[in-house]
Formats: sequence, structure tokens, C-alpha cells
Amino acid sequence: MKRRTLLAGVTTALGLGLAVGPALAQDKPKIGFVYVGPVNDGGWSQHHHEAAMAMKAHFGDAVEVVEQASVPEGADAERVLTQMALGGADLIFTTSFGYMEPTIDVAKKFPKVKFEHATGYKTAPNVGVYSARFYEGRAIEGFLAGHMTKSNKIGYIGSFPIPEVIRGINSSFIHAQKVNPDVEISVIWISTWFDPAKEADATQALLDQGVDVVLAHTDSTAPLAVLKEKGGLGFGQAADMYEYAPEPRISSIIDEWAPYYIKRVQAVIDGTWESDNTWDGIGAGMVGIGEITGPVPDDVKAEAMKMKDDIASGAYHPFTGPLNKQDGSPWLAEGEVADDGTLAGMNFYVQGITGSIPN
Repeated sequence: MKRRTLLAGVTTALGLGLAVGPALAQDKPKIGFVYVGPVNDGGWSQHHHEAAMAMKAHFGDAVEVVEQASVPEGADAERVLTQMALGGADLIFTTSFGYMEPTIDVAKKFPKVKFEHATGYKTAPNVGVYSARFYEGRAIEGFLAGHMTKSNKIGYIGSFPIPEVIRGINSSFIHAQKVNPDVEISVIWISTWFDPAKEADATQALLDQGVDVVLAHTDSTAPLAVLKEKGGLGFGQAADMYEYAPEPRISSIIDEWAPYYIKRVQAVIDGTWESDNTWDGIGAGMVGIGEITGPVPDDVKAEAMKMKDDIASGAYHPFTGPLNKQDGSPWLAEGEVADDGTLAGMNFYVQGITGSIPN
């Protein structure tokens, strides 16, 4: 499986001048990672694992890495985190939204252990949080989807109805509709991050509704596999998934975690780690956009890349008014940009999306 930007991310981290090797005299730090899926899922968990391995390669023998994959969110996560803490972990990365409460609970019991939780919002003196502005990448995907749909119907496979996923749906639809006012979006919620069978069934259900471009906020390559067999276009999610290019995969959102992992482990080594709340996007290099391939016209590719550059520079924000909420009530006035607080807690669809958000 190709990961075209992971090495670039590691090179970026090296370019930051981060020291390799421990600054502490005691035993080398032990760094733990907990994944919700298998490390070969082709997407989210695999990319966290590969970023962890890139971090390990950066520090070499200066750190020890322990991993636990396919850990369900809930009581199992609390058990695994407790075992890691008892096993001498100095810093533990918990890489799924549903690990938030277990992370907070275990952190209270082990105040000397540091924790980093991906995509959550609860912090503590020994718990930091980090996430990526995936909605920036969704804007580009929506732009491409709006241009490439022939049926004017695009689909979205949602995992759980949390703000991260709702932001992605809204951003995708807003930008699809900007270039194609006739576009409609169908959302199917499957209540899981990783289940290839459910992801495949959801993709087929969308195709049966006349959808011809599918976006997925789930972790496996199953949607692309179905699209390759049945026809339609899609995107890599969390990883490049380039083995499905040039069709059905026409681009991808790529999670770039390695530089962050290197930075935070370095802080542990230096004794400077503090609880923090990091939410970075394309400009900071945490969200990558895969090569645009296949039937996308050159002028559309160029426009998509200009949008990427404008988002990266801050010249454009994907949630810029005028925008209304689903019920038609005003949300953002002309030129007004959504604030981070609203985005972080987003629990509504924008105008034009049909259906309801599950509780």
C-alpha cells in the first residue's frame, strides 16, 4: 500500500530540528499507542501505526514503542490503557474518539503518565488532545464530487454522528453544491469506524439510490472495492489508498500524524511536555491531499489545488457565509467565517441536506 506523503511528513519533522536521542539520564521513555482497528485496515488505524513507526525510526533506540490494535471503545479500552500504564508507559496515544472517557478515567489513576487523545475535547493536567481539520480536505473532495457526478447524486458513509463527521458531511455538500447547484447528498450511518462488510453494504445501497460518487468517513478500503467492481468514483480516507487509482479513487484525504508524534515524544524526552489542544489542518501539514487522478479534467484539478493552497494560506475558509442551517434559519452572513467553537460542537446539517442526524 502506497503512502505517498508519510515520508514527506517525517522529513518535515526532521527539518524542524527536533533532537534525536534522550535528554534524560533515566531509562528511555516507553510510548504506547492504542488503535480502534487492525494495523492493516488500509486507513485510519494503519496510518496511525505507520506514523508511530516513523516516530520510532526517527528516535531509534532512544524510545520503546508498545501498541495494541483492535481495541473496542469502552471498557476494553480502559483495561488496555490501565495495563499500558502499569507496564511503565510514559506517554500513551489513544487514537479514536470513543476512547475519550476511558482516557480521562485512567489518567486520573496514573497522574504521572501522560496521555494524548485523538479527536476528543476533554483535557486534564496529564491529558492533551489533538485532531486534524478534516473538513478542509472534505471541501476539496466535495468540490471534485460536484464536478464529477453525472447523476447529480453523491453519497456519504458516516460512522458516528459526532461533530467531526457532521462537519465533513456539511463541508462536502457545501462545496459540491457551489459548483453544481443541482447536486443532492445521501447519508448512510453505519455506527462503526471499521467494518468492511457494513461499509460495502452501505456503498451498494448508495449506488442503488443512483449515487455515482461516494465519500466515506470510515476506515477500510471496502467502499473503493465496491466502486471498482460496480462503477462509480470515490476517495481514499485517512490514507492515500492509491492502489485504487486512477479509478475509482480520484483523490484522498491523508492523515499526517508522524510530525506531531515526533514533536510530542521529544517534549517528553526534554521534560517540557504539557497538556495541549492541537487542531491543525492543511496549512500545518496535518491534513494531506492525495494526487488527483483519473477522469478529472485538468482545469478542475487546477481549481482544486488552488482551493487547497488558499485554505493552507488562510485566504479561504471552507465555512464562509452566506450559509443557513438545514431548517432555513440564518447561520453565517455574507463573508462571515464560522468560529472554532461552533465547528467543534457542530450538531446540525446545512440547508439543502435532507434527512436527520441520529441521536
